[in-house]
Amino acid sequence: MSHEDKAFMSTFIGVLVGLVVIAVLFYAVANIVTSDLVDEDHDGRMQAKIEENIRPVGQVNVGSVPASAPASAVAAAAAPRSGDQVYNSACMACHASGVAGAPKVGDQGAWAARASKGLDSLLSSVVNGLNAMPPKGTCATCSDEELKGAIEYMLSQSGL
Repeated sequence: MSHEDKAFMSTFIGVLVGLVVIAVLFYAVANIVTSDLVDEDHDGRMQAKIEENIRPVGQVNVGSVPASAPASAVAAAAAPRSGDQVYNSACMACHASGVAGAPKVGDQGAWAARASKGLDSLLSSVVNGLNAMPPKGTCATCSDEELKGAIEYMLSQSGL
């Protein structure tokens, strides 16, 4: 190694050691200055806030409507929807356009063949699903009476 290379290396190592010493000093001073600021109550509140923020947004309830459900959910579960309300919120997506072979509302020929089987048979098809229609169509929360009302509504709108 040449004399210039040795001089460069010694200068470089000296600067590097100096920077490490300064960083350690800053760390030590920062630790001393902030050691009195640690508040265990604050840490507990911070931990509780973090847990609240990462808690899942939704919760799964199995069974009937829980007692802690919002009043609107309990009221909605208690008051049955009319046939046209169920049709407009759940059935119209397929039965207005005939998606996947669904009989269109207003198509008397398509509905007459189905109506001849009887309302109970139609309700059974809706509750259990038929062809591309899943069980209860797209209204998993509908009661059998609400579904029956929707069937009656679609039949009446089809002239039956």
